[in-house]
Amino acid sequence: MMSFETLIDSMTNLSAHERKMMKRAYELAQSAHDGQKRKSGEDYFVHCYEVARIIINLGLDHEVVCAALLHDVVEDTPFTLEELRAEFGDTIANLVAGVTKIDQVPLNTDNVPAGKPRDREAQFLRKTLLAINDDVRVILIKLADRLHNMRTLGYLSEERQRRMARETMEVFAPLASRLGIWQMKWELEDLSFRYLNPTRYRQIAKMIDERRADRDYYVNQIADRVRAALRENGIEAEVTGRSKHIYSIHRKMERKRLPFDQIFDVRAVRVLVDDVPTCYQVLGIIHQMWRPIKDEFDDYIAAPKDNFYQSLHTAVLLEGGKTLEVQIRTHEMHAHAEYGVAAHWLYKEGKKGQDHAFERRVKHLRELMDIGRTVDDPDEFMEVMRSDVFRDRVYVFTPRGDIIDLPNGATPIDFAYHIHTDVGDRCRGAKANGKLVPLDYVLQVGDRVEVLTAKRGGPSRDWLNPNLGYVKTKRALSKIRHWFRQQDREKMIHLGRDVLDRELSRLGVEQEMSHEQVAGLFDLSREDLLAKIGFGDIHPQHVTTKVMEFEQQRKQVDDKTERMLNGMKAPAAPKKDPSDVKIQGVGGMLVNLAKCCNPVQGDDIIGYITVGRGVSVHRRDCGNVLNLPGHRLITVAWGGDEKETYPVPIMLSAYDREGLMRDISAAVADEHINLSDLRVTTRGNIATFYFTMLVGDAVQLNRIMTRFEQMPNVREARRLTN
Repeated sequence: MMSFETLIDSMTNLSAHERKMMKRAYELAQSAHDGQKRKSGEDYFVHCYEVARIIINLGLDHEVVCAALLHDVVEDTPFTLEELRAEFGDTIANLVAGVTKIDQVPLNTDNVPAGKPRDREAQFLRKTLLAINDDVRVILIKLADRLHNMRTLGYLSEERQRRMARETMEVFAPLASRLGIWQMKWELEDLSFRYLNPTRYRQIAKMIDERRADRDYYVNQIADRVRAALRENGIEAEVTGRSKHIYSIHRKMERKRLPFDQIFDVRAVRVLVDDVPTCYQVLGIIHQMWRPIKDEFDDYIAAPKDNFYQSLHTAVLLEGGKTLEVQIRTHEMHAHAEYGVAAHWLYKEGKKGQDHAFERRVKHLRELMDIGRTVDDPDEFMEVMRSDVFRDRVYVFTPRGDIIDLPNGATPIDFAYHIHTDVGDRCRGAKANGKLVPLDYVLQVGDRVEVLTAKRGGPSRDWLNPNLGYVKTKRALSKIRHWFRQQDREKMIHLGRDVLDRELSRLGVEQEMSHEQVAGLFDLSREDLLAKIGFGDIHPQHVTTKVMEFEQQRKQVDDKTERMLNGMKAPAAPKKDPSDVKIQGVGGMLVNLAKCCNPVQGDDIIGYITVGRGVSVHRRDCGNVLNLPGHRLITVAWGGDEKETYPVPIMLSAYDREGLMRDISAAVADEHINLSDLRVTTRGNIATFYFTMLVGDAVQLNRIMTRFEQMPNVREARRLTN
């Protein structure tokens, strides 16, 4: 039954004034939205009611509940903000104004500069993060609003379902995670996943349901054994089974490449105790009962996550080879894990003075907001948010024992720039746990990191090369680029000229394209292009992409002209490639890769149905494709999950030296690439290697080519095409 009394039933210790104010908000919202309907056909006020109910379940105060009831009044009804302010006061009016401000982002990109698909998400996220400076409760209302909208998403069109689901997965669920509100984060992720990948969602839901009865019975037995063991040791604890959410199961299966039955925390229990020492005592008892699984223990009490989440996580091996995850935490840690920043209001009763934990959370959120403050481009802003703010974190220590939290995959250089810009600029080496590590070392949770610095000097330009893996965070990359911008422009122009000449040579077009032509592809003058390359604003990969696109377009025009002059003479049929390559969309047919263009996974491809030789796969920009009969061309795509390899012919030229072939082989072996058709010619002191590499995709190809070019004595390495 949807009544005011039912709504506030769980709210205790309400004063007469607070109750009266909430009743007025309830009645005003109900009256203001009278006659309005949602897509489902139900009264619009139901949405306001449900948003308020979510806010109450988070334990928030009466002012936030009033604002939740009224959150759409200003935007969707004739009531003005001034009228709300006169009726309910500044606090509630400001909360409603904050939610309204966030909502006033265009639903399409027609009126947004440049009109990019990410513009709306970027503007929305900027306004949401700015609301932290006003009142963090604004974000809590907006999260509750989105959660109820996602619960009722089935009534919208499929296009709007997918757009809202993607926006929720990229913006709202990470925000809930940052605020530490796990119960909301999990539901937002599951609801988004349901619409973004409905097939996979149903598969996992079915597997959970099929095993639910047996798993619940088994977990309850385990929980009883844990309770009994704890009682024997004089420990009173709350032990419960813990449900695993569909999207988190999917992510773990994808990340660890495990089947459903091998996900540790599908079977899980949670133990709640009164204090921190008891948490560690329980951990010892659990590990005495069952053998712990190596590398599956995390101590988030000693080193909390950056959203202040605290708990002990361990996984143990049960009888019969089954696995069990156990979470151990205090009751207060559990409340903070479930409610995040909202726990500030949940625990506000009876507390005196300032809540320092809450202030630290809000301060941390504001610092995160500052990371993207100076980024103007919407795509770059969203990338900064995803990589430096919303990404999973790794926790490491300074030599003094201070905890530093960085995005997963961070390196010693990222650590150095996090400490101080000057430390990053002068970084020359690093130690992890007292041992020297390379600068591309991926930091692990618990590492104690020491940065080795020079007295003077600056960063290396190699740090900007994504293929070398030296830097992962946008924050560090921004500071490195800034250092290079401070250097003499003329010096950067000379450096840019060398880089551009080397890249054009690598692509084999140094005789065909001038610097002015390349600059024209970027709509820049020659000097501006060279300076931007020198400063690192334009990476050699960007040059490669632009030049290859230009060459492909020019080649298509030249091929078309040549065909017209030659009377549309058809080329010879491509030879069959013996590789057994599986390509989606061509089930049950023989497939071979065309030798004329040597397609690699990641290339844009098209298939041609041959007579008696199955499907021949070409790059779409292959000149031969334009001569083939259109009715025998079919759409194909690379297989997503198959680990296939594709032959790519390579030429590498180097000054001959002892160990050169060994170094090439080692680099190839490190990338798990096979070589074939190796041929070497020498002229004077120059050795030229011709060979074919079996690579997985274009990214791997680019990475190994970069490694070749970094080798001593190598003059050039390039991909060959027929």
